[in-house]
Amino acid sequence: MGAGFALVTGGAAGIGRAVAERLAAGELRLVLWDRDEAALERAVAELGTDGRRVEGMVVDVAREEVVVAAMESCCQRLGPPRAVVNNAGIGLQRPLLSHTLDDFRRIFAVNLFGLFAVLREAARRLVAAGGGGRLVNLASVAGLRGSVGRAAYGASKAAVVNLTQVAAVELARHGIAVNAVAPGPVETPLVRVMHTPATRAAWLRHVPAGRYGEPGEVAEVVAWLATRAPHWLTGQVLAVDGGFAAGGLLFEVAGEEAGTALVAENGKERPEETP
Repeated sequence: MGAGFALVTGGAAGIGRAVAERLAAGELRLVLWDRDEAALERAVAELGTDGRRVEGMVVDVAREEVVVAAMESCCQRLGPPRAVVNNAGIGLQRPLLSHTLDDFRRIFAVNLFGLFAVLREAARRLVAAGGGGRLVNLASVAGLRGSVGRAAYGASKAAVVNLTQVAAVELARHGIAVNAVAPGPVETPLVRVMHTPATRAAWLRHVPAGRYGEPGEVAEVVAWLATRAPHWLTGQVLAVDGGFAAGGLLFEVAGEEAGTALVAENGKERPEETP
């Protein structure tokens, strides 16, 4: 049995691909799981250069028996999954009153149930190997704050946040760190399909940084959590979102450019010089 491997689900595109680019240069063999066979083959071919050890497996995380078999196959050949990035996910944007239970079942099958199956199978093997390891789940700011059109998607990501905390608490004694990253709007193929012009304009109004993020910006944080972060850091959710989760009321304060502020005094406004 080998020393272990790094796993990225949904690793053929978007944030998963950006994470894979960073992990491919590490010491552990990199394994990518994805449903898209063609995209997976391209990713492995492009990342597996300069002696990098990269392989791909066509895996649908929504099928528990497939996850179990794929994890067993990897572990028998490579050792335990020392770094796992649970990135596979699907999205949906639809008004609350138009949502169906089938929408919830479809979204939860991948975003929560599939993520849980991967996490559980990885954790079981890490515990059996004596502990140690880092698990990173991809949540979303939609799971931290209510977002229009995200009833099923947001609920699935909110569940990922709590599952991350529960797993962190139960696995800490085995030296296994479990954390989550909650991206804001990021320029990925999924987002380009989901976000209408109106959605994009709304995000740009409410993200303090004033732009969408790039996959690499999220990947830097994910890769750090998966490989270099201390095990003492566990059970946390890091929002990588251009300040969205921290934002409140966003507008230009009157008089700001002139270096003045409006002060309410006895029901009337008067300008006051800013120190």
